Amino acid sequence: MKLQKISIIGAGNMGGAIVNGLLKSGYIEASGISIADRKQKVLEKMKEKGVHAFESNQEAVKGAELIVLAVKPYHIESVINEIKPELSPDKILISIVAGVSISDLEELIGIEMPTFRVMPNTAISIQESMTCISSNGKNPENLEKVQYMFDQLGETVVIQEELMSAATVLASCGTAYALRYVRAAMQGGVEMGFGAETAQFITAQTVKGAVKLIMDTGNHPEREIDKVTTPRGVTITGINEMEHKGFSSSVIQGLIASFNKIEQ
Repeated sequence: MKLQKISIIGAGNMGGAIVNGLLKSGYIEASGISIADRKQKVLEKMKEKGVHAFESNQEAVKGAELIVLAVKPYHIESVINEIKPELSPDKILISIVAGVSISDLEELIGIEMPTFRVMPNTAISIQESMTCISSNGKNPENLEKVQYMFDQLGETVVIQEELMSAATVLASCGTAYALRYVRAAMQGGVEMGFGAETAQFITAQTVKGAVKLIMDTGNHPEREIDKVTTPRGVTITGINEMEHKGFSSSVIQGLIASFNKIEQ
């Protein structure tokens, strides 16, 4: 089930996070990872981790069992054209490029091979990603390999490709939305008298505990909210004030705005 050689094209925020997550998980040795990037500073940092680093995309993917494309959408065509000589039906291709469909990838590749769209988030670097996976269905065994790898880096869910844009917003952009709440709560904590570091610690642990409640119990969030909102209490007063100011509506509208941006 484990793969022995993985290549990642692009060592930006997400590509670098995947490398870090793979190394921390122990899923693969550093010597089994190759990465390609144009920036020398990035390549030097990767070499310090024991990862094989290349400027050439084609050199990076030689001998790889699995190739991850972690580049900007406008680079995808040139990257695939560069690595095309190294692609074959016995390799697995994964794209984490937003807005590029599997059919787009297949057209660029020009051969039949196992192709996946995967959307993790940056928490993959600490093995806490929510990763959504869709495939072209060429081989169920390959799906198992891909899911197993990402299971070492957090939680996974296999979805229909038509939901990938929504998954990008909810799981990937969602990290930023959640952290913006944390920042806002921290600011409120400072205004109420806490130092910034203490406010951050209290807020972060509170959010972590709240999420774990629904993850462990499977309860709907409102069920856990009901346990905190006593009649005439301070919690319900605060929630109602937030809702009057459009809290839930703003979150939903933000998600939909991001979704529409991807669809366009």
